[in-house]
Amino acid sequence: MSPTTLTILAAGGQLILLLALLGAAHAPLGAYMARVYSSSHHTRLERGWYRAVRVDPDAQQHWRSYLMSVLGFSLASVLALYGLGRLQDHLPWDLGFTGLDPAGAWNTAVSFTTNTNWQWYSGEAAAGHLLQMAGLAVQNFVSAAVGMSVAIALVRGFARSGTDARIGNFWADLTRSVVRVLLPISVVAALVLVANGVIQNLDPHTAVTTMTGGAQHVPGGPVASQEAIKELGTNGGGFFNANSAHPFENPNPVTNLLEIFLILLIPTALPRTFGILVGDRRRGWAILGAMTGLLLVAIALTTWAELAGPGAAPQAAGAATEGKETRFGLAASALFAVATTGTSTGAVNAMHDSFTAPGGGVVLFDMLLGEVAPGGVGAGLYGMLILAILAVFVAGLMVGRTPEYLGKKIGRGEMTLVALSVLTTPAIVLVGTAVAVSVEPGLAGVQEPGPHGLTEVLYAFASAGNNNGSAFAGLTSGTPFYNTMLGLAMLAGRFVPIALVLALAGRLASQRSVPASAGTLPTHQPLFVGLVATVALVVVGLTFVPVLSLGPVAESLS
Repeated sequence: MSPTTLTILAAGGQLILLLALLGAAHAPLGAYMARVYSSSHHTRLERGWYRAVRVDPDAQQHWRSYLMSVLGFSLASVLALYGLGRLQDHLPWDLGFTGLDPAGAWNTAVSFTTNTNWQWYSGEAAAGHLLQMAGLAVQNFVSAAVGMSVAIALVRGFARSGTDARIGNFWADLTRSVVRVLLPISVVAALVLVANGVIQNLDPHTAVTTMTGGAQHVPGGPVASQEAIKELGTNGGGFFNANSAHPFENPNPVTNLLEIFLILLIPTALPRTFGILVGDRRRGWAILGAMTGLLLVAIALTTWAELAGPGAAPQAAGAATEGKETRFGLAASALFAVATTGTSTGAVNAMHDSFTAPGGGVVLFDMLLGEVAPGGVGAGLYGMLILAILAVFVAGLMVGRTPEYLGKKIGRGEMTLVALSVLTTPAIVLVGTAVAVSVEPGLAGVQEPGPHGLTEVLYAFASAGNNNGSAFAGLTSGTPFYNTMLGLAMLAGRFVPIALVLALAGRLASQRSVPASAGTLPTHQPLFVGLVATVALVVVGLTFVPVLSLGPVAESLS
C-alpha cells in the first residue's frame, strides 16, 4: 500500500472518529448550556462571588450597560496582566526571568484578554510559572467566557420580544460560563492529559547530563491545566514555544485527537444551545450545517494540498512532510491546522509556514472567513448569526419581501450594524498589512521577499484581527512595531464586533416578534444552509481575493 493511500486512510479514520465524538457530545452539552444560561438558580459559590463584586445577577442589563461591563472587565484584565508581565522578576516562581519589556507586556496582555493568545516570545524562556498560572491561564478562562456571554446575549435578542433592549446580565453569564461549563470540562480534560503524559508540576527548569555527556535543561510547569483550557476555550497560547508540537504538551496520538476534540467541542455544541433557547432546534441544525460544511471542505482541501506538494522531495516522500508533526502523520497536521484556524484557537502542532502555498492559503482563508467554521467559543456562533442575517437580507432582496429572521424584522438599523460588523475585520487586516509592508520597521521583520513575505505579513494581521493567534512563523514579530500594531489589531478585532453584536441584540430584543407568513423565508432547510455558506464565501472572496492573488495564489503559480 502506497504512503499516499495510507495517509488518506489515516485522514479518513481520524475524521470519522472525531465527528463521532463531537456528534455524541453535541446534544447533551448543547442542552446543558441552554439550561445554564436560562436558569434562575445561583450556586453558593456564585452567590459568594456576586456579593464580593457587588452585583445583582438577576438585574437585566440594557445592551449599553452590558457592553460597558464587557469593556470594563476586559480593561481591568489588560491592566492586571500587563502588571504581572512587567513585574514578573519581583514575584514568586519567576524562574529567574526578567519582566517583559513595555511593548511585549502590552502585546501579551491584550493578546490573552482578547482570546487571541498571539505569542511573540518563547514560553519556556520568558514566562515564569506564576505568570503562566495567575495571568495567562486565568485569562484563558475569562476571555473565553466573555465570548460565550456575548453570543448568548445575541441569542436572547432573538428569543425575547419587547424587552426594552435588555439582554441579560453580563456578570451572571460570565460567572456561569466559567464555573458551570469551562472549569468542569477543563478539570476532566486536564486529568486525561496528565494520564497520557502531559506534565503538571511546579518544578523549575532542571539541568541534566545527557548520555553523550552534554548539558540540557528539562522544563517543568503546570502544563496540563493550561493545555486543557487552551484548547477548550479556543485560546491557543502554548506553555512552550513549540506549542502542541512539544511532547510535554502533546505526547501521543490520543492527546492530539483529544486536543482537536476540545477545540471543536463548544463551538459545535453552541448551535444546539441556540436552537433550544429560540424555541426551534431546526434553526440550530441549520447553523451547525453551514459551519460543518465549510469545515469539511477546508479539511479536504488542506489534506489534498499537502499530499500533492510540488517539488522532487514531496513527490519522493509521497507528501509535503517538511514542518509537519511526524509523530502523528501529515493527516493529523492538516486536521489540526484547519481546526485551529477554523476556530479562533491558534494552537499548532505543525509549522504553518512550511505548508504548501495552497495549503497555507486554505488555513489563511479559514481565518479571513471570520472564523465561523465553526469559530471560537461564542464568537463563532455570533459571527455565523451575523452571516445568517445577511443571507436573509440578500434573499429578501431577490424576492422583493421584507427580510425577517426568527420573527424579527431586519430593517435598515439592523443591516447597518450587520454591514459594519462584516467590514470591520477586513478593514483591520488590509489596513494593517498595507501599513506593515509600506514602512521600514514592518519590512524589517519579513524573512522572505516576494509573495511568501506578503503572505507572512497578511497571515499575522489576519491572525490578530480575527483573534486567532497562530503564526506563519517566518515573520520576526517580537519587535516594538509589530507588538504595538498587532496589539491594536487584536483590540479592534475583538471589541468593535462585540459592540456591534450587542447593539444588534438590543435592537432585536426591543422588537415584537411577528408570526411567520407565506412569504417568510424558511431558515431551517438545506437551501438556507447553502445560502449562508455561499454568502460567507462570497463576502470573503470579494474582499480578500486581490491580496490573496498577490500572496499564496502568486506563490502557487510561480
